[in-house]
Amino acid sequence: MYYTMTKGFFAVLSLLITMMLTGVSFAGDQRILVQSTTSTQNSGLYDYLLPHFETEKGMKVAVVAVGTGQAIKNAMNGDADVLFVHAMQSELKFVEEGFGIQRFDVMYNDFVMIGPKNDPAKIARIKTVNQALGALQKAKQRFISRGDDSGTHKKELRLWKSANLQPDGKWYVETGSGMGATIRMAVEMGGYTLTDRATWIAFNGKEDHRIVLSGQTELFNQYGVIAVNPVKHPHVNMRGSDALINWLISPHGQKLIANYRVQGQQLFFPNAHKTASN
Repeated sequence: MYYTMTKGFFAVLSLLITMMLTGVSFAGDQRILVQSTTSTQNSGLYDYLLPHFETEKGMKVAVVAVGTGQAIKNAMNGDADVLFVHAMQSELKFVEEGFGIQRFDVMYNDFVMIGPKNDPAKIARIKTVNQALGALQKAKQRFISRGDDSGTHKKELRLWKSANLQPDGKWYVETGSGMGATIRMAVEMGGYTLTDRATWIAFNGKEDHRIVLSGQTELFNQYGVIAVNPVKHPHVNMRGSDALINWLISPHGQKLIANYRVQGQQLFFPNAHKTASN
């Protein structure tokens, strides 16, 4: 009898472990898996926004927050129903290669450069991104890069390239970490970094750091959403992805995004009505 009970126990245990490893859920198509960015997660947007969706639609949303590059790789591997990131060139390539169905603009904000209050590289006096990056390299002032193939990192690399500069040396530090951790390191090391404005506003522990460069057109930061293609991955939750995407780009979802504020400041600006990119 002991053997039978033990055998039964291990059979149930094995079933539970298998379900956990394969992602099987009793909720079926009520669960939506989103691959997204640390910037949107760190801003608190999902904690504010998704409960509204879950209450209204009766579906649960699970968000995996990583760098945009990793989020795209995860979605390409079928580990997502929805991709919600901010690197348009990579997003369009994702769709062109058949991994996504259609890309929609959802919202935008901007990137900013932050640095110590005393601003040793004198970035706050500079009006252009190219000149600011040149001043950092010339002064060898510490710049903290995410170095993680995220949307922010991709933007940073494009900015260096546009300025015809190649950052290297001890002054240029790559963290391989998310936005919040990178900001924290910049603050602790007295250095500069590029961040999306939303994460900076929501970040606790700014100490004497402040925004030293912002407002340039090159710092525009667009977010897009894409349903993973069931032709590539038949197991994806199309019912859930359609429901979430349609809700995000609806007037109701867009209004909720516009209403999200931290410390009285609007973090994201909805613009789904303007474009839908194939």
